[in-house]
Amino acid sequence: MRLENVWLRYHRRGSWVLRGIDVRIGPGEVAVVQGRNGVGKSTLLQVAAGVLRPDKGRVTGRPARVGWVPERFAADQPFTVARYLTGMARVAGLGKAAADDAVTFWTDRLGLSAFRSVRLPELSKGTAQKVGLAQAMLRPPGLLVLDEPWEGLDAATRELVPELIAEVLAGDGAVLVSDHRGETVRLPAARRWLVGGGSLTEETSSADEEIAVVEVAVPAARVAGTVARLRAEGHQVLRVRSGAPSATPGDPENADGAVAVEQAAGEAR
Repeated sequence: MRLENVWLRYHRRGSWVLRGIDVRIGPGEVAVVQGRNGVGKSTLLQVAAGVLRPDKGRVTGRPARVGWVPERFAADQPFTVARYLTGMARVAGLGKAAADDAVTFWTDRLGLSAFRSVRLPELSKGTAQKVGLAQAMLRPPGLLVLDEPWEGLDAATRELVPELIAEVLAGDGAVLVSDHRGETVRLPAARRWLVGGGSLTEETSSADEEIAVVEVAVPAARVAGTVARLRAEGHQVLRVRSGAPSATPGDPENADGAVAVEQAAGEAR
């Protein structure tokens, strides 16, 4: 799929949110969309998913089946979880028996079985987000677009999101995902698209560049902000793991409950 010279603004006399975006993503590839709040990440994802149409330019090669999970699932609909998902499965082209099987499978896998008869407006934000994930996966998507998919989810479901991404990639699908929590450190092979000022640039690394790996311990509550700052400064975050690393001679002891963030820097300083 390719976005070809895509421009978009929300008002006729408004500022351009996207300016001449030209980027492509192929089967089996995942790209993480990064940038500060308000720079157009969600807009870019909506254009890719087909939710928004560009004012100029075009999107070509979009797969027939797109799974779209917005940052906040639209739960203000008068349906139960089971009825909504069954309807979405039928819209996706599944027959009645296949739709019932898919709904049962995904409600079980995402911990929604107890909520099948609950109406969408009565769900918590996290549970509603699970419904959003389920509807996107009812049929294996050729393109999965996730806007802050970890927001509001419980720990078990957060761990499941990378598995879902891996399954889409294994089926030759493509994935676009944004994240401000630092969760995309779980996707080490992902491409990195940086959005800012209406434009998009892709982070690249040089094979000849000297790399040093630095392990930083931070309180668990500050992980997302620390990861975001490291990426904004051009560092590659390799992974985030729970538990403080062992102190080395001369280093201060690590605080209880710290999380280790390993980053690769261009040079040791």
